[in-house]
Amino acid sequence: MDPTSNYLEINRTAWNHKTEIHIASDFYDHANFMKGKSSLKSIELALLGDLQGKTILHLQCHFGQDSISLQRLGAQVTAVDFSDKAIESARKFAQESQADVRFICCDIYDLPQHLSETFDIVFTSYGTIGWLPDLNRWANLISRFLKPHGSFIFVEFHPVVWMFDDDFTEVRYAYMNNGPIHETYTGTYADQGAPLTQEYVMWNHGISEVLSPLLAHGLEIQSFHEFDYSPYPCFRQTIEFEPGKYRIPSMQHHLPMVYALKAIKR
Repeated sequence: MDPTSNYLEINRTAWNHKTEIHIASDFYDHANFMKGKSSLKSIELALLGDLQGKTILHLQCHFGQDSISLQRLGAQVTAVDFSDKAIESARKFAQESQADVRFICCDIYDLPQHLSETFDIVFTSYGTIGWLPDLNRWANLISRFLKPHGSFIFVEFHPVVWMFDDDFTEVRYAYMNNGPIHETYTGTYADQGAPLTQEYVMWNHGISEVLSPLLAHGLEIQSFHEFDYSPYPCFRQTIEFEPGKYRIPSMQHHLPMVYALKAIKR
């Protein structure tokens, strides 16, 4: 049997094993987060705007730092992730920080079986769609859970970044989606030296594969921006050239690393 046919369990196992390491990592700075530090970055904050009283559906929320940060800004937040370990931790941290966030544990494709209401904003960010094989289903889901005139806010690592090997020395993968990428990885983006080797299944999605389904499901693109830096040091070889901005030294400013969009449901 093709192991990628069981991608959901392969990836859930990987994320369950990564969650504890991520919580303890300097990358997530969880101690300061629990003292009130926001995990949200300037790129998404500029698109989100005033959140007071807004309802937000946060897709692929990991262990809930961004979800709780959104609630601290005045939003009513519902957050979803398929990792039971991550959701268990998210609920614990929300309770400890007195953040009223509803967390749902399921594959996002199954979300209509767990949730019925619609939202002012659907939000997802940084390293999410690579775990999804079908962006048409993803876009349909976003449209399904948005109120009319609601906003979809999306920030993601650029597909050009995913074309390179882990050390950014050669182009190894296609820009277009040529099917599942089934590999193993030692360490994790939050702790490269972690004693953890996991298999995973991912897909690279070019920009047109993202935009076309959103347009087809009734969303109008209001803004689209590309950035030549990452707000996270999650890739090997990164250097911080300005506070909170990271690049690959060999690429300097020549490599698009992140893109962000805002779309409105017609």
